[in-house]
Amino acid sequence: MESNPEKKWTDKDFEALAIHPNTARRQFKKYFGMTFIEYSRARRLGLAFKQIREGEPLIQAQLEAGFDSGNGFRDAFSRIMGELPSNSCEKTILSSAWLETKLGSMLAISDQQQLYLLEFVDRRGLETEIAVLRSRLNAVIIPQQTAIIQQLKQELTEYFEGNRTAFTVPIALIGSDFQKAVWQQLLAMKIGETYSYKQLAQRIGNEKATRAVANANGKNQLALIVPCHRVINSDGSIGGYGGGVERKKWLLALEKQVQPTTMI
Repeated sequence: MESNPEKKWTDKDFEALAIHPNTARRQFKKYFGMTFIEYSRARRLGLAFKQIREGEPLIQAQLEAGFDSGNGFRDAFSRIMGELPSNSCEKTILSSAWLETKLGSMLAISDQQQLYLLEFVDRRGLETEIAVLRSRLNAVIIPQQTAIIQQLKQELTEYFEGNRTAFTVPIALIGSDFQKAVWQQLLAMKIGETYSYKQLAQRIGNEKATRAVANANGKNQLALIVPCHRVINSDGSIGGYGGGVERKKWLLALEKQVQPTTMI
């Protein structure tokens, strides 16, 4: 699909790959959380969106996306992109991709310059995070790989293999000034270190802001990159984690086992 996103797949195409069509559809939905047809349509509409942004006629983008009906094109475009084509010129284009890791599937969202979101796909409230991101940036999100996501994928592989102490992929911190201050302190932490929420509050110069720091920690949208998993309770207990406590334990164990001098 990525090599030829404009292609309309049929049962014969699956059979040519020695894959039963129903099996392909079932496994695709299990992996991506949407049907093959929905993903394919979103991919084609993403191409159409870029064509519209570049000034091509609406009818040309419609036909190349595989829609014979103008009304059908506009309805599909609005459902997936959140805006009608005629009003899309001021929109920001963001790209999303699913990444497989040792701790499960993650969703990455970026543009061509920086990464905006990295979360485990089963994180509670992920849909709300995406909706807020779309609203704040006046953005549409299309399924597509970018150079930023490719870099992220490589760095995640190195991290999980114990060969990377810090991420270099460019990131965007979207939040209040207070939240950004908390996240910047998290970014300054070294691998293998842990802070309590109180210690984190002290580091930003407001030791009474423990609860606000905890809230900011929970609002982090760049899992692993901004290492909110390194914040624990004052009594030394593991504390909560949006990606799940077991993942947090695994990550802390990984980082304590690795010698910083052996990593990037």
